Amino acid sequence: MQASADFQRQGDKQNSAFFEEWLGRLLEDRDRQGLSENIGRIDSLMITVEPGHSVAYVGELCLMTPYDYLVTLETEQHSTHILRIDMSAPDVLVREVKDPNLHGIFRSLNEVYPIGAQRPNSRYMGEIFQVQNLHEVVEVQKGREIRFFNQEQVRHLELPGNMAIVKPSPYTHNVVGYWERPDDHIRVYSLGLSSIREDMQAAFERAKELRERLGLDKLLLPIDHLATRVYSQNREAAILEYLTLSSYYYWGSYDIPDQNSSTNVTKSMHFTSELQSPAKVFTAANHPYFCNHLIGRPSPTEAFVRNFGPRLHHLAVAVRDGHTGGQANIDHVVHVLQNCGQKFLLEVAGSEREGLKQIFSSASEHSSLIVEYVQRFGGFQGFFTKDNVADLTAAAGADETLRSLDAAARAS
Repeated sequence: MQASADFQRQGDKQNSAFFEEWLGRLLEDRDRQGLSENIGRIDSLMITVEPGHSVAYVGELCLMTPYDYLVTLETEQHSTHILRIDMSAPDVLVREVKDPNLHGIFRSLNEVYPIGAQRPNSRYMGEIFQVQNLHEVVEVQKGREIRFFNQEQVRHLELPGNMAIVKPSPYTHNVVGYWERPDDHIRVYSLGLSSIREDMQAAFERAKELRERLGLDKLLLPIDHLATRVYSQNREAAILEYLTLSSYYYWGSYDIPDQNSSTNVTKSMHFTSELQSPAKVFTAANHPYFCNHLIGRPSPTEAFVRNFGPRLHHLAVAVRDGHTGGQANIDHVVHVLQNCGQKFLLEVAGSEREGLKQIFSSASEHSSLIVEYVQRFGGFQGFFTKDNVADLTAAAGADETLRSLDAAARAS
């Protein structure tokens, strides 16, 4: 197996001497301890929504992505809805709190931020990694001072009992979990009573019928990457922590000076295609917010984190390369979704000549997450062009500013 530190580096962002030293040391130690080989793909993504919003959100996802509703797992305080494409792509677990007054650790991560507090249960929770030997992974990680929820805490939080789950990151507020699943075994979650809910099934069937009628089922591919926003001072620590917890490698970082930010990419060392295990992207401001008045530049990434908290910003769905009706497939996807009432934050950015086209949807009112669509042309390997990511960051910042003003008005 290729050493974790030997993958080709991309980008132009200058990292600190601390980062470069510890990147090599941590990856070398991870390989030596067997974690790089033991930890495999991202098997599941966990999202929580407000009470009463899961039916609408599942319908939204089943139209805007290739996911299908599979089953609901009922526990005392939560309903967890399982969405699946196939066993090559990660599942999505949509978790709904039944009691709006229920307070817990994940809600508390929202409540200290002005916009996050407006939807205290809406947040992305984290990823679950497939591992070969769960006991070995947990013991090695505990020896590296990684802290896990104990089994009683997992039971109390009503998370799947066949997982080991790391406590929320101080840098991203996300969790990482592990479970042992051989490649030839289907994913089965040890959680509550299983049922197919009529309201969920009906919402899924409506969305799937529309998805197929619009031809989206032939164009939409699995999740390409997951993009988290963190505070400027936590950029390097967040990347190094994720590499400590996963079998991902550091692909590289690009500076976006016009938006006072950088985009930093990590990828699975086990899969060349992101569609089998999505890339994890970290975006952070180049300077903290209190420098903005001196540098005279916008800081949409830092503003997002101050308003929502460190968290996942968007899920990027890949669009099949090619053309439909004389348009690039991504333009066709956006056009038909706009005709269904879906809003987007800007026009499609990029071009076939540049090798990449991208666009952000408006944030979901159910999960607060944006869906990005990304189409690569002719084998383009990157995740963005500088012009694209600057336009996307600016558009998202403008949308978040409006939501910030709205939240302030409602609070006054």
